[in-house]
Amino acid sequence: MTVKQLSMPELVDTCLELGVPGVGLWREPVQTYGLEPTAKLIRDAGLTVTTLCRGGFFTAIDPAERAKALDDNRRAVEEAATLGTEVLVLVSGGLPPGSKDLHGARERIADALSVLGPYAEQHGVRLAIEPLHPMYAADRCVVSTLTQALDLAERFPAHQVGVTVDTYHIWWDDQAPAQIARAGASGRIHTFQLADWTTPLPEGVLNGRGQIGDGAIDMREWQAYVEQAGYTGPIEVELFNDGLWARDGREVLAETAERFVQHTL
Repeated sequence: MTVKQLSMPELVDTCLELGVPGVGLWREPVQTYGLEPTAKLIRDAGLTVTTLCRGGFFTAIDPAERAKALDDNRRAVEEAATLGTEVLVLVSGGLPPGSKDLHGARERIADALSVLGPYAEQHGVRLAIEPLHPMYAADRCVVSTLTQALDLAERFPAHQVGVTVDTYHIWWDDQAPAQIARAGASGRIHTFQLADWTTPLPEGVLNGRGQIGDGAIDMREWQAYVEQAGYTGPIEVELFNDGLWARDGREVLAETAERFVQHTL
């Protein structure tokens, strides 16, 4: 998503040119290029699909909508398995229209995970609940902290459900370092993502993720937390940013790789 302006073949070619060994994919561009063709393209290039994003949106009250969401998530699990990734990232969903019941929405997430967790296990896929910054609680994700994400995940086996640690969403939370340690102790850090916090936020706030090094987050500090917690998996950079998307994608990917080295290694 950091370079969504690139086609799938352009993305693969640029990763190979830069020595980037893996890529986190989003379902929409995969569907545009084709699931099987994408899997073959990535496999033939010798790249790894680190995660697939996204499943989730479990909070609907209407039974038909809930059933539809579960069906879509089962497809997402199958897509992840086809792409060869072990991790499906979940954005859990916001409040249904007219509802103010955060507790009820979170319980519906747990209900969905009780169905989806075993299904994912059958396909060799782990689910990673991603807490999103509280500014998204109403419309995108009622899970706002790692504490909340782990309280949900720990109802299920770690090989079924864990969490996503994303610097953009948790850097402000002074409880997050302890929660990273908690997640690591039970083997529930399923993926680690980087994005910087820059202000002012754009209208709509969704596309406000800053390039690494441009904002307020100490990337090395957060990398140290996940390493101390025992995480040894891939580190992704996930940037939603209209300014980056307006530029040449190969240039943006090269810059992102350079910033990654500069601010994490």
